[in-house]
Amino acid sequence: MEGMVTMAQETPVRAPGALSDTDVRRHELAAFLRSRRERIAPEQVGLPRGRRRRTPGLRREEVAQLSAVGVTWYTWLEQARDIQVSVQVLDALARALLLDPGERAHLFQLAGAADPTPATTCPSVTPAMRAVLEQVEPFPACLQNSRYDILAYNRTYGLLLCDLDTVPPEDRNCMVLSYTHPGWQSSIVHLEETQRLMAARFRAAMAGHLTEPAWKMLLKRLRTESPQFRAAWDRHEVVAHRTKRKEFLNPHVGRITVDHTDLWLTPGVGPRIVTYVPADAESRERLKELQVIASARHG
Repeated sequence: MEGMVTMAQETPVRAPGALSDTDVRRHELAAFLRSRRERIAPEQVGLPRGRRRRTPGLRREEVAQLSAVGVTWYTWLEQARDIQVSVQVLDALARALLLDPGERAHLFQLAGAADPTPATTCPSVTPAMRAVLEQVEPFPACLQNSRYDILAYNRTYGLLLCDLDTVPPEDRNCMVLSYTHPGWQSSIVHLEETQRLMAARFRAAMAGHLTEPAWKMLLKRLRTESPQFRAAWDRHEVVAHRTKRKEFLNPHVGRITVDHTDLWLTPGVGPRIVTYVPADAESRERLKELQVIASARHG
């Protein structure tokens, strides 16, 4: 009996009419969406202002149109109704409302969702880390997260498999490039083996992220866009990360043989520096030549 009393005393009781944490976040999300909508001039998103506009900024129906969602649904969102919001819709709203990276992160946090878009900036990409990438040249090197997004890279890496500067940031992912980018694929000497190993490593890495939207969306994209990935994925093979010798056929300097090494920034997970060290003297000279070409392009 005493135990029951103690439990009752320790259980927090919300005052009548008090909002739960979820309710508070929902109201904050509604207020944030209204404030962002009201600050955008129609001309900023290619819409006519018109003579009878009384609403500051955009109308709700205009945001709904730009985001390809229903007007009623978006209205409910601004009214803090208890409705489910997918990461795809949040992404569309962030684009329609011209949110900067900080505002976008705030939007997803208020909605209790993980942003599925690979970050073009990352807390791990400090000036010191960029300096490290530059100092290892002419060895190609990049910074990747556990989802294989390429967060930063040095100039030699930028020309190793394709002209990475021309690839949109949202497509700078080694899995996506290996399975969908013709230029990247043509530079890999043993493409089929490499693709199969990458799928197996991706499956091993994803085991700890099975319910995370960003991972699920990347998996869905790969399965949708690449029959080769679907076939490899359906084998259910798993391979751990390890050092491996690789061969590339670079369009500027020819064949290069390198040893792949991962330098983990945390113990075995998360972001890592990927380096390619030349395996022979000829490859070393060709990487030096590639560095000169890449440096000339950047002035």
